[in-house]
Amino acid sequence: MTSSSSNTSPKGTALITGASAGIGAVYADRLAKRGYDLILVARNADRLKALASRLTAETGLSKIESVLRDDKNITVLVNNAGVGSVASVLGGNVDEMEAMIDLNITALTRLTYAVAPVFASKGSGTIINISSAVGIAVELLNGVYSASKSYVLSFGHALQRDLADKGVRIQTVLPAATATEFWDVAGYAKQKESASTMTAEDLVDAALAGLDQGELVTIPTLQDGNDWTNWEADRRALTPKFANAKAAPRYALSTNKA
Repeated sequence: MTSSSSNTSPKGTALITGASAGIGAVYADRLAKRGYDLILVARNADRLKALASRLTAETGLSKIESVLRDDKNITVLVNNAGVGSVASVLGGNVDEMEAMIDLNITALTRLTYAVAPVFASKGSGTIINISSAVGIAVELLNGVYSASKSYVLSFGHALQRDLADKGVRIQTVLPAATATEFWDVAGYAKQKESASTMTAEDLVDAALAGLDQGELVTIPTLQDGNDWTNWEADRRALTPKFANAKAAPRYALSTNKA
């Protein structure tokens, strides 16, 4: 973990995880240009799988949590660190899957829980959580990875519910395929060469534009924003339909009969 400056910027400090390369490195560049001081949490991508589970150890994650609780100059948290896979349940290593959960879910959750009360007490602050388009398109890539990113999306909705009236901004970013070392670690490097793969620079610039526009969920590659708006409205419309004491008639339970 490194800090880019000992001076205090009027905009405060942004703490960015996974800042050694790819999306995290571009966030560091862009937020520095916006006038933020930086605290960068970085790991070598070649060792990311081996070290992912260690992030939840006291020497790693707890140190970052303490910084988030104690450094009142922090105004932005970018939860970007993550690891992925393209392996199926029949070809994957369960220890690697557990390490993925540790990094993609546990670490993100603990860092958010560390900083949220601080931001709420100040009445300001921004938490940017990097999810993925496979959090919705769950059949793509590895199932544990997709599920971990679905968690980030769901968690973001709950954070918006809990923190919006406290002055804390929550943005969940859903990148689709992005040209970073993620694909080398995940085991599908050729994805970086696909015509449908976005550059990390365009991804972050679009995500920050979405933040400026007040978006709660930003999907940079989705061309028509109404597609998300409508999908989300349909999802929310299901909620009141779950509240029934009886099973649906299609199950033909005896308790449904008069």
